[in-house]
Amino acid sequence: MADTTSSALTIGVPKPVVMAVIADFDAYPRWASGVREATVLAAAADGRAERVRFTLDAGVIRDSYVLAYTWSGDDEVRWELAERGSAITEMTGAYLLADRDGGTEVTYRLAVSLAVPMPGMLKRRAEKTIIDTALKGLRARAEQAARESGAR
Repeated sequence: MADTTSSALTIGVPKPVVMAVIADFDAYPRWASGVREATVLAAAADGRAERVRFTLDAGVIRDSYVLAYTWSGDDEVRWELAERGSAITEMTGAYLLADRDGGTEVTYRLAVSLAVPMPGMLKRRAEKTIIDTALKGLRARAEQAARESGAR
């Protein structure tokens, strides 16, 4: 598996609100850059997704793949590639959430391997861009969800 890239930021809303946004796969195309469709294929008894098919259009990478999810309450969610696509051959990742000064620190970890070889430095830079863009989109969506629900 590829090296893991990670980044973190603090969102000024409670963990349950952040995790609810992460768990709402139907909404991903509205806030997760490059995600054109996210379809829950299987869910656990608690309603959280166990398998999700993603259709991605991120410029040079267009693909469809399935991720398998493992949830630990509102503290973390981890995923791994369950069905590879044509471009994405390996993927593991996680969102780790921690209470911080009335908000939530979110750490995003990601490791991806592609069918087409890419130099390590360029690959890590691309992963960092993906992570930072995802975290900013998550923050905007979580803050919007908190305003709508009054959960600040």
